[in-house]
Amino acid sequence: MLVVLAAFFVVAALIPILAGRLGNRIFYLTALVPIGAFAVVVLAAPTVLAGGVLTEGFQWIPTLNLEFALRLDTLSWVFALVVTGIGALVLLYCPRYFTAHDPSVGRFAAHLTAFAGAMFGLVLADDLYLMFIFWEATSVFSYLLIGHYNDRIASRGAALQALLVTTAGGLVMLVGVVILAVQSGTTLISEIIAEPPSGGIITVAVMLMLVGAISKSALVPFHFWLPAAMAAPTPVSAYLHAAAMVKAGIYLIARFAPGFATTPGWQEVVILLGVLTMLVGGWRALKQHDLKLLLAYGTVSQLGFLTVVTGYGVSGVALAGLALVFAHALFKSTLFLVVGIIDRNTGTRDLRKLSGLGGRHPALVTVAVLAAASMAAIPPTLGFVAKEGVFTALIDEARSGRPLSQIALYGLIAGSILTTAYTARFLWGAFASKQDVVRTPYTDHGRGMFVAPTTLAAAGVAFGFLTPQLNHWLSGYSDTLPPGATAGAELVLWHGLSPAFGVSMLVLAAGLGLFWMRDRVYRLQSRVPALVDAGRGYWVSMRTVDRVAARTTAITQSGSLPAYLGVILMVLLGTVGFTVIINRSWPPTMLPFDHPAQVPIVVAMVVAAVGATRATKRFTAVLLLGITGYGLAALFALQGAPDLALTQVLVETVTLIAFVLVLRRLPIKLGAKHGTAFRVGRAVLAASVGVLMAVVVMITLGVRSAQPISLQFPALAYELGHGRNVVNVTLVDIRGWDTMGEISVLVVAATGIASLIFIKQRTGSAPRLAEDEGRRGLRARLKPLTEPASSRNGGAGDAPDGDQAPSQRTWLLAGWTLAPHNRSIVLEVVVRLLFHSAIVLSIYLLFVGHNLPGGGFSGGLLAGLALAARYLAGGRFELGAAVSVDAGKVLGFGLLLAVGTATVPLFFGMNPLESAWWEGSVPLLGHLEFGTTTIFDFGVYLIVVGLIIDVLRSLGAEVDRQQEEHAAIDSTGPIMLFGERSTR
Repeated sequence: MLVVLAAFFVVAALIPILAGRLGNRIFYLTALVPIGAFAVVVLAAPTVLAGGVLTEGFQWIPTLNLEFALRLDTLSWVFALVVTGIGALVLLYCPRYFTAHDPSVGRFAAHLTAFAGAMFGLVLADDLYLMFIFWEATSVFSYLLIGHYNDRIASRGAALQALLVTTAGGLVMLVGVVILAVQSGTTLISEIIAEPPSGGIITVAVMLMLVGAISKSALVPFHFWLPAAMAAPTPVSAYLHAAAMVKAGIYLIARFAPGFATTPGWQEVVILLGVLTMLVGGWRALKQHDLKLLLAYGTVSQLGFLTVVTGYGVSGVALAGLALVFAHALFKSTLFLVVGIIDRNTGTRDLRKLSGLGGRHPALVTVAVLAAASMAAIPPTLGFVAKEGVFTALIDEARSGRPLSQIALYGLIAGSILTTAYTARFLWGAFASKQDVVRTPYTDHGRGMFVAPTTLAAAGVAFGFLTPQLNHWLSGYSDTLPPGATAGAELVLWHGLSPAFGVSMLVLAAGLGLFWMRDRVYRLQSRVPALVDAGRGYWVSMRTVDRVAARTTAITQSGSLPAYLGVILMVLLGTVGFTVIINRSWPPTMLPFDHPAQVPIVVAMVVAAVGATRATKRFTAVLLLGITGYGLAALFALQGAPDLALTQVLVETVTLIAFVLVLRRLPIKLGAKHGTAFRVGRAVLAASVGVLMAVVVMITLGVRSAQPISLQFPALAYELGHGRNVVNVTLVDIRGWDTMGEISVLVVAATGIASLIFIKQRTGSAPRLAEDEGRRGLRARLKPLTEPASSRNGGAGDAPDGDQAPSQRTWLLAGWTLAPHNRSIVLEVVVRLLFHSAIVLSIYLLFVGHNLPGGGFSGGLLAGLALAARYLAGGRFELGAAVSVDAGKVLGFGLLLAVGTATVPLFFGMNPLESAWWEGSVPLLGHLEFGTTTIFDFGVYLIVVGLIIDVLRSLGAEVDRQQEEHAAIDSTGPIMLFGERSTR
């Protein structure tokens, strides 16, 4: 089972690669997976039907006692047959439904195959959390399938609606799953059902899980998402919304009914909501003109029916209910596929525009009639056998006088009358010849589309004659429930002239009579106001959320950074300041400094900080801020932390470069347009916060009584992390989760910066000059912009000052991409001398960081600085020559390495981020040591390098390109190239 389950997702990943060559024939290949899974399930029948259980699995996360446990019993066997069998037939139907050259078939086939795998895993999962993972996976893949036509607003809206509703229900269900697992002491569903816990907290957990089932199976009040999902392609409707996804909630109810059907509130919820849903869905189906919507509301109605019978909690009803689940999957998927054929061949699903199809296409009519007969419970179909069994069992239950039993019986009778009526409306609307309606043109797109619906319809009739076998097949599940008043109940094709048969005939007659009076019924429905419309309530709620969010944003986001910062600092003063005032634990002594050299460093930092607040030019303020950063690095060095000092120097340098790049697009002077307001208030606030933080530091350092945990870090770093650099080992091993979060923030920051700068797209590398002619062309294009006016009358192809076009091996392109007065020969020479040494040193820092000052972070910063130097010396084309890979790929690969280092240990029974260590002697190299933390550190290295590349591409190269465009377009204005500022 594990191999089969994995095959779904492996094939789904390969489909987009193969779809380009195979086109819509890819569906034949993908159908092999559910066909194989169906065969495996069928071969398991002898064991399962004999009362046995097949199990597979392995310890997934041992520390959390989670297992990847799969279990095949009678209930999961029936649902697995539905998931795999109908899934295979739907995939075989798709090649004729989609056109041969539809570019989206690969994506659709991949999503549908992955969904089938998720649903297959859901019904097999024996672990609560594993089941929940597959549960949410079905929501995600259904979102992708419903929104397949992503260029249509209706499809996108329906997909989002289905995702929000089912995911919200799933989150509520997750709380119940956690409570149930904790209270039971196990996560295995089979063990929980065998010995179900009880109590008030368990009742709460069960009700929360029912919320998930109700939302997934589209019961009132969540029923509105299913009709809206008809914006999806018809194969999606036939599979997800008739046979698979909507059955997930029914499966959950059936799975937990043997253990929790007697839980207080269970029967009230499943019976009352089930009956209400059946009546609402059937009533709404009677007034639909779109055949798919008619079937969709009919599905809602039938899901209510299935909820009642699978959740009722006695064996006779459960036996008939499981048969009805099987019958519903067969007839409803058949009818959806029939609608797909009609829509594909006529171009419409509106029953007001369809006329005369029945007489011209007897095969299609026959298939539809057989499926509709099962839906309306007409003998000898499986639908009749199942519904007859339900009525027989519920009549026996209702005789006990229990109000809920009577509500279930009479509610299902009323709902079945509506079922018969909308079934007749479907057949009439699709195939009848109507007066005043032009005969519908019909273009046959091939008989291949008939295979799947014909097979399903025939199965619905054939299983009606196999009732003795069905009793044997399904009793393995029904016997797990108490007999109630239905002891000895079984499925029978002919009960004789029994009360149940009388009820069936009454339902059939009343339903046909309701259809006969369809015009009167429609007029009545038109006059009945929709007092409660869940769909409208959903959209009202969404609009309300949007309005509240917009109003809140308008109030709180004024666009003033000083205002935001002022609010934050005042809250800090009010909360922390009050705590300091009431503090009674002041340190007895204070040490002014640890080293005399700290005094001048701090004085310089204070002067620079005050000077930054008084600076009138932005560049001056940035340089003064840099002094405070370098001063902090000096303090780290004096305190014996060379690793921190090195990192601080590199970070400060990178920050200064980023500031300088940004300053090119800002006015030179601070307050050039708007002067600083509230100077005194800002000064008081700043001074107050500074004094407060100084006091907080003194208190926290002076009142510590316990030994800090960091004192153990050197021993932990050496004994467990196999490293002597405590800082680096802490970052990549002891506190690796913190580093994981920090590098994730770096990736987000890089993406955000680039998204704000790039106008068209951010993919790809910086621009490159790959050929000599391209360089000459650029020089010719820049010449009229970069040369003085007095020299522009020279030859168009001449280079000033004897400058010649660079050869193919030219390393720095500065002379050809920058304006002459922006070149720095000194900088070019320095970069030529130091670039390769800096790259080598950065790699050295990466690999020695475990034992010496360095590591992935500082090494990545140094490599980034080397690239920044090439950009500053040669401009954006030099950056393209230095880095030919997309920054996003560098960031992604680095994050993949880091996350992989964190997760791979789980597959070996270890803790996340637990490191492994290897050492040994290697010829020529001598004694070597290697730990998996180096891989994590390498991921950090790549993320830092990728971040700097992204900053250089966005704040550097892209800004240069935009400025050159403005300079070329605005030929009458001042020229703005790299390093040049407008004087306008």
